[in-house]
Amino acid sequence: MVSLEALAREARALANGEVVPMTGAETEVARQLTICNACRYCEGFCAVFPAMTRRLEFGKADVHYLANLCHNCGACLHACQYAPPHEFMVNVPQAMATVRGQTYADYAWPPALGRLYKSNGLTLSLALALGLALFLLLAVLTKGSIAEVGVGGDFYAIFPHNLLVWLFAPVFLFAVLALGMGVRGFLRQVTPATGGAAAGGAAAAEAAHDALRLKYLDGGHGDGCQNADDAHTLSRRRLHHFTFYGFLLCFAATSVGTLYHYLLGWPAPYELPSLPKLLGAAGGVSLVIGTVGLWRLNRTRHPLHGDPAQKPMDLGFIALLFLVAASGLLLWWARGTVAMALLLCLHLGAVMALFATLPYGKFAHGVFRSAALLRYAVEKRQPNPIGLGSE
Repeated sequence: MVSLEALAREARALANGEVVPMTGAETEVARQLTICNACRYCEGFCAVFPAMTRRLEFGKADVHYLANLCHNCGACLHACQYAPPHEFMVNVPQAMATVRGQTYADYAWPPALGRLYKSNGLTLSLALALGLALFLLLAVLTKGSIAEVGVGGDFYAIFPHNLLVWLFAPVFLFAVLALGMGVRGFLRQVTPATGGAAAGGAAAAEAAHDALRLKYLDGGHGDGCQNADDAHTLSRRRLHHFTFYGFLLCFAATSVGTLYHYLLGWPAPYELPSLPKLLGAAGGVSLVIGTVGLWRLNRTRHPLHGDPAQKPMDLGFIALLFLVAASGLLLWWARGTVAMALLLCLHLGAVMALFATLPYGKFAHGVFRSAALLRYAVEKRQPNPIGLGSE
């Protein structure tokens, strides 16, 4: 784990043109990119290769930047003439994935919590969600029988609104702060590698466009990337969209419900066709579709595509998202029944576990990748420092 002080020293060294020692994983990425820079067969596949051509050598900051710019689509692996079992052993997706996981821990805030990336797996995620749900269930049982508490369909009769705010707001705000501080440290580190230009409106708009469309999961030709074999598929791109936009719709539902409660004085629960209910239902269904599909793709992914050590973290995040969405939909269906209190505890436990692990799990990859896309959009607007290649 890299401390905040170590990162600061490395940033100063980069700014002064000094050589910063790299880890074995970072050195391997630099070795492979040097070979790729001589070949350039994959130059049109994604943003990594045009960015690569602007460099003749790859330092620590370059490697961190390019690793997070990589979308792990696998196209370059299946097109590469130097891929395993060739003696050059070029496997850019796997090498990038290893460094990418390292950067999440390196830039974690507070730094001492960076080690959570290594332990935040499927078992821990589900155990945390179920443990929190059990704690909430025990609190409910102090009010009486579980079969009686939920009758009436009023969530706030079980857990008062203000209590939920005090429970969830600090966890959510800490997650936002931790992610913000982490990506701030990342951008400060990679800025010397990309000239330090400020992001203009056009660059920010392009980065947002590419991130929201998942542009670089199209394999460079629009037919999609590879997953289990060398066949092209758009499944990963589409299922990521289901998951991401489902999450945004659920967040929008909560935000609108908050406005209804505090500005209009309309407390939950809401009925169809209210906006919070429509947004939440659409988001929940989208999340279930996306997470079930991503789970299947993750389990069938080609072993050379990613870092096997990160699979538990990936599956843990997918499982938490699914549990949040599925329990939310079931809670809507069971409202007013004897099962409502039990499902409410399960749903709230899953949501709190998701918030608690956001800064130290797979969610971070979307934030860091968006930051790398922003840096790429800024960099490509600068003159090419070596006069080779083209965007």
